Amino acid sequence: MMAKISVLGLGAMGSRMAANLLKAGHAVTVWNRTPAAADALVAAGATQAANPKVAAGGADFVIAMVRDDEASRSVWLTPETGALSGMTEGSIAIESSTLTPGWIRELGSAFAQGSHAFLEAPVAGSRPQAEAGQLVYLVGGDEVVLNAAETVLRSMGSGVRHVGPLGSGATVKLATNALLGVQVTALAELIGLLSKSGIDARRAIDAIASTAAWSPAATYLSNTMLAENFTPQFPIELIEKDFGYVIGEASSADAVPTLVAAREVFRQAIERGFGADNMTGVVRLFK
Repeated sequence: MMAKISVLGLGAMGSRMAANLLKAGHAVTVWNRTPAAADALVAAGATQAANPKVAAGGADFVIAMVRDDEASRSVWLTPETGALSGMTEGSIAIESSTLTPGWIRELGSAFAQGSHAFLEAPVAGSRPQAEAGQLVYLVGGDEVVLNAAETVLRSMGSGVRHVGPLGSGATVKLATNALLGVQVTALAELIGLLSKSGIDARRAIDAIASTAAWSPAATYLSNTMLAENFTPQFPIELIEKDFGYVIGEASSADAVPTLVAAREVFRQAIERGFGADNMTGVVRLFK
């Protein structure tokens, strides 16, 4: 069934999500802070809105995919142009950005006051998965709302996992990214160690990959490190932001020492000027 869907934020992820919604036959309206980012989508059949409020008007679903809490607050709640003030009765808001659980719960309260349905649906996956429609949604919120939105989510993803009430999706997404990031820093350090020990790092990694210690993600991570291909899929500066968010959820830094140490590796890479590179670019700190 065709739905009227607005997508707010057309970065690497949002633009690909909007493209898949168009391919699925939905009527798509888009907005981005930099208007030129919408050009290709408009050429493919999307309608461009002047601001989030205008984009939300008449939409069945309004999806946001932006950088952080601050950008999310601006997109949804800015008094004159925010999407919440433009939403119509019966529409559903879906926040797919990687945000803090506290902000998600605050945003959920704002929607509840306006009697609008709200779902958080952050995604696991990066640019290739977004382009292929293979994202995995980690959903927090009311199951009834999820049932109404699931068909739309499956236009962009291969999996939809309901993990609990509002805030749960953000927490699980941050935990997912932290687990990925720890693998990145560990592999970077080990490849550096192997190389400096005079061992053929690629041959050694192939051997380790045949053991039970290997993870599916490690193949992609190690291959890009060994090939020195740091074209951004998940930039260093964004995963460092996510580490800051997840550490903030802990009772103290002492409760998550491994995550604190991993974040410091990404912070060092940013200081060296690698922030826009793919997260695997941290290997340059150790080779």
